[in-house]
Amino acid sequence: MQRLAQAGLLAGLMALGSTAFAIDNGQYDHVPPEIRAWFKSVIAPNGVPCCDISDGHRTEYDVRNGAYWVPIEGTWMMVPERAVIRDRGNPVGEAVVWYVHHRGSIIINCFVPADAA
Repeated sequence: MQRLAQAGLLAGLMALGSTAFAIDNGQYDHVPPEIRAWFKSVIAPNGVPCCDISDGHRTEYDVRNGAYWVPIEGTWMMVPERAVIRDRGNPVGEAVVWYVHHRGSIIINCFVPADAA
């Protein structure tokens, strides 16, 4: 139980830390309000917000043995099931992945497939 609490705390701290680096310098001014609202509303299955439009990366993806895979910085990575969001829809029509760099690793926080309902 203590490990579960520690994992939850780590996930929360990572989400807060990644939010601090999200900067909107006006580069998203052309994004319609409903798309902006969707990016801000997406929440991971564990209840942690996925962040904002500046953190979500539109991406291609592949399905291998029932798991989603996405290219991040030139390397294909498996999306952990805990990060897959299927119930928020997807108004952009492309898959979106949210990830952070943590201690030399890339951690995928959220992933919405292109055809999410």
